[in-house]
Amino acid sequence: MSHVRKVNSGSFQACWRDPAGKKKAKNFQTKREATAFLAEIETTMNRGTYIAPNAGKLRFRVYAERWSASRNLTARTTERTESILRNHLLPKWGDWPLGSINHLSVQEWVTQLGKTLAPTTVGKCFGALRTILRSAMRARLITVDPTDGVTAPSTYQPRPLTATISMETFLATLLPAVPLDHRALVATGGGAGLRWGEAAGLPWGAVDLSRRRLRVGQVAIETAATVTIRAYPKSRAAIRTIPLPDFLVRALEEHRELTVGKVEPDPAWLVFPTRNGTPQRRSNFRRQVWRPALARAGLLGSIEAAGDTRRASWTDKSGTTQHRAFPTERTALAHIIEHAVGGLRFHDLRHSYATWLVSEGVPVNVVQKVMGHEQASTTLNRYTHTPDEYDRRVLAVFEAPADFSPTQER
Repeated sequence: MSHVRKVNSGSFQACWRDPAGKKKAKNFQTKREATAFLAEIETTMNRGTYIAPNAGKLRFRVYAERWSASRNLTARTTERTESILRNHLLPKWGDWPLGSINHLSVQEWVTQLGKTLAPTTVGKCFGALRTILRSAMRARLITVDPTDGVTAPSTYQPRPLTATISMETFLATLLPAVPLDHRALVATGGGAGLRWGEAAGLPWGAVDLSRRRLRVGQVAIETAATVTIRAYPKSRAAIRTIPLPDFLVRALEEHRELTVGKVEPDPAWLVFPTRNGTPQRRSNFRRQVWRPALARAGLLGSIEAAGDTRRASWTDKSGTTQHRAFPTERTALAHIIEHAVGGLRFHDLRHSYATWLVSEGVPVNVVQKVMGHEQASTTLNRYTHTPDEYDRRVLAVFEAPADFSPTQER
């Protein structure tokens, strides 16, 4: 039972037991204050909203570290969260008692961040803080969520325009421009629609060239520190078997001959590893292989002969087409690779793959399966694009017989 007693100092002590049965006490100057406090404590215990009076004194840093350690997330998500904590949350809130963080202080912090950081970054910082403080509420450490009602910068961004490439351009222009030791990797992106992590983590044991198919299972997960193999993809639907077209079978056969020779590859060996046998890093591939190949294929800019020089054209950050003369084609290519923006992404091969299938009449549910999508709407809305000849194909539906005239009388 809760009660109030007078102590030797002349103050009054409110005594009670918390929901766990532990004795608690707090001193007040008057008996009225102690009685009122006990009444509030009993009300919160009856309602199941009891919070220990000293709970809010816990430092944000201590709780945030416990919260972070308790989460069971992927390596990439953990790394991103720890970076936000280390660089933005702990420098500001680390020494604050949880109960001292209020709505106004959070709003001021968010506004200040918006002056130096991109809206997306501010949104991630605010989202992490809100998640931690709401967790503290559920842990009965604070009574209210101080982030409730805080206005953060809008993080809305229109979906980036995705590019596609025709099958003819892919086979006749892009693939020949890719170095031979990486050509099969690019061919797999366009001929099987694999995501980068699926291709980088593909083992020889998942490739059956005699039956002309491959199975997507394990994937490569890339963080700032390392690239690791995860034994399962992003969703259950992503575990799938994909039939291989002729050009991809030939590319993989040539790649196997080039990399392992006549030896039967171990099923655990990666199909597209680095020289050390580890998964490739996307950023290195993009810089060392992908962009140079786009430039050589004329898909990142263009180079024309102009007398004894080479005239290069490319698009800069402002969207303006730039022109400049160079003494050799090699120097022109190097400049385009370094300064041109935009261009096809490796993931755009996946967009192109789906578009080729749908454009050739493959049923959407089949495309959905080989793409590894949970829902057909994802396949239609995100990964298929209008082919260049759409006007001809649409008008062909309405082609009338040669002897028909819309003004002829019946």
